[in-house]
Formats: sequence, structure tokens, C-alpha cells
Amino acid sequence: MRATATYEKKKAWGVLLRLFHWAYAITIVILVISGYYIYEPWLNSHELGASFPMASTRYIHFVAGYAFIGAIVVRIYLFFFGNKQERFLDSAPVTPRNIKNLFGTIVYYLYLTDYHEERLGHNALFMLFYIITLFLALVQILTGLYLLFPENLAVQHMGISLFGTQQEARLVHYFLMWYFIIFTMTHIYITIWNDIERPEGLISSIFNGSKFKPKKA
Repeated sequence: MRATATYEKKKAWGVLLRLFHWAYAITIVILVISGYYIYEPWLNSHELGASFPMASTRYIHFVAGYAFIGAIVVRIYLFFFGNKQERFLDSAPVTPRNIKNLFGTIVYYLYLTDYHEERLGHNALFMLFYIITLFLALVQILTGLYLLFPENLAVQHMGISLFGTQQEARLVHYFLMWYFIIFTMTHIYITIWNDIERPEGLISSIFNGSKFKPKKA
């Protein structure tokens, strides 16, 4: 099939989604590195000295956190107002078509079949984990704000109601960091795997917004 099929280039992702993707990816890397340092600093930190790496790291962490919040807001906006491939209902497993695609994708990834439904947007399995990850991102944001503004009564009330003490919120924040590390590594692996197995140009699409799909007769 690959030797005889004719492919055409189609626009898949808009500029705003691609900007979201790279802002999301870069901020996760910065937040993980700076967050782990805050959790377990490996440099000497002297508040009264010429260098105060903990303060600098916390500042970087907070700035990246606000950028992360902005990226999440953009993606939620695109769920409703993006192009067809970027919208929630196009690939979320909440319709019969997408539920069928969800199980079909699982079977395909398990090497139980060679058939793979050609889609311009996401497959339903990816969108399922996408939604879970965005929900956990919101939890991460709330715990982060709770830790950042403990003196704010509204934030304090929200934090206590949802997470309990600050130490409990800090624990949730820490464990979710590991989820994002695992998600990022898995996402990179599956993206490379798909780019090898399918000639759609998945990796390049997040730069130029276009994919290659079989041309219909």
C-alpha cells in the first residue's frame, strides 16, 4: 500500500494550537526541573549571600506556571472554537464513531491488526489521555496556586476544601509532576513510533500544521 498509495497534503493544525503545544511542552520541562529543585535542592542556598538559587528557581517556576496556565486556557478555547480537528467532539470518545476508533487504535497499538483508521486529527485513544492530562493539569494549577498564595483567604478556602492542608496539596503537586514526566516520555515515544509506521508526517505537522493523507479516488 505504501508503495502505490498517492498522498495529498492537508492542513491539520492551526497556528494557535501549535503555539499551545510548544508553550505546553517547554513549560512542562521548565516546571519539572525547577519544581524538583524546589523539592530537593542540590545547591547551597544562602539567603543573605550573593547567590540565592532557591529564590531564582522559585521565580522561574512561578513564571513558567503562569505560562502553563495561559497554554491550558488556549487549549480549552480551541476545544470549542478551533478548527474541526482541534475541537473536542472530533476525536473525544463520546460518540459511537470515536468509541469505535478508541478500541480500534488500542488493537492497532497492540500489533493485533494492521488496519488503522486514517484521521486528519487525533485518534480517540490519544484524545482520551489528552483530556485526562488537561484535567490533571488543572489540578496541578490549583495546588500550585494554593502553595503560592497561602495568605489569600479565597485561595486558602479553595485549597482546604479540595486538598486539605498545604502539605497534602504539596504531595499531590509532587506526584502529579511524575505523571507529567511519564506522559511526556510516552507521548514522545508514540509520536516517533507513529512517524515511522505511518507516512503522515506527524512530527513535522506540529511545526508546519500539515499532514499527508491517502488521496481519495
